[in-house]
Amino acid sequence: MDFQNRAGSKPGAGALMSQSESNVARRERLRKLALETIDIKNDPYFMRNHLGSYECKLCLTLHNNEGSYLAHTQGKKHQTNLARRLALEARDQESLGFVPGAARSQGTAPKVRKNVVKIGRPGYKVTKIRDPSTRQFGLLFEVTYPEVTEETKPRHRFMSAYEQHVEPPNRQYQYLLFAAEPYETVAFKVQSREIDMRQGRFWSYWDMDTRTFTLQFFFRNQTRLYGSQTAVPGHATGANAVVPAGYPAQQNAGSYYIPPAQQTEYQ
Repeated sequence: MDFQNRAGSKPGAGALMSQSESNVARRERLRKLALETIDIKNDPYFMRNHLGSYECKLCLTLHNNEGSYLAHTQGKKHQTNLARRLALEARDQESLGFVPGAARSQGTAPKVRKNVVKIGRPGYKVTKIRDPSTRQFGLLFEVTYPEVTEETKPRHRFMSAYEQHVEPPNRQYQYLLFAAEPYETVAFKVQSREIDMRQGRFWSYWDMDTRTFTLQFFFRNQTRLYGSQTAVPGHATGANAVVPAGYPAQQNAGSYYIPPAQQTEYQ
């Protein structure tokens, strides 16, 4: 009888492997194979958490080492989730009007996103502005991207202090981000106040000739009554304070407040 080709058996070594031992040996073979063939640094679902263990962002599983994660990637659960993700992406592309077969039949291949080498931070200029009629305080941002291509348009968005991981979160501030390849994303720390998004108060413009992206916005004005939490629309506190016409005001620490005796009359 040939003992050399039977799983886990050697001449004089005793009985064959049990089911659990066979599974351990199989996972070890898959781990060694994955280490030789897969570049784990380019895996979009591989993540190392703050505890030093590893996570699969696709399957939401925890692993003690890289080998355990690689063995998981060869398993049924990970492969099934990959197939579901691909099917979902294909369905989304079809809903947006992109048909892979049609693109190939016309001889135009779909654009593939490539890794872009960042060339540094863009130049910028920040100007404080104030509307003379409404006394609203605002900011004007001018960000220059001289090396961007004609197809690239800069983007921007506001980010909460709790979304970033560079500084300790501070609820008094928010961040305004600007991004355009191949430049690094830059963020500006501004007050965490309500932005006036009405027409003419918030606008942006991309100048292709000078490669300058301009964004301007104003903060909404708010005034709180003295000794009360009620806000008076159209008026501001601090530097944006405006005294309502016909009511005497009391100045306190740079802000204008309506005395308690006048609150009920103003309300």
